[in-house]
Amino acid sequence: QVQLVESGGGLVQPGGSLRLSCAASGSIFRLNAMGWYRQAPGKQREWVATISSGGSTNYARSVKGRFTISRDNAKNTVYLQMTSLTPEDTAVYYCHADTNLRYWGQGTQVTVSS
Repeated sequence: QVQLVESGGGLVQPGGSLRLSCAASGSIFRLNAMGWYRQAPGKQREWVATISSGGSTNYARSVKGRFTISRDNAKNTVYLQMTSLTPEDTAVYYCHADTNLRYWGQGTQVTVSS
């Protein structure tokens, strides 16, 4: 069993930045891909970014160039650095970590508003 705890969400003005963190703990032998999804009010959950165990990254078109995903394998932690935030980025952000199963965090609220 793997537990994921996210942190770093909050309220930010348009154009601002936030850094999300997601720490994995528990019965971790090997974490494969880690990543982030988000769900805005009234919308389906959408993929944001993924990073492989080797550090290869992929981004949704809507965030490419503004968000950066990274990970610290020694700390079993994945990060999402978000810049140039707009109100359209407002959502609950969920991290995931993959072993032979996919585990999810509880979500952290990001609100972009003036």
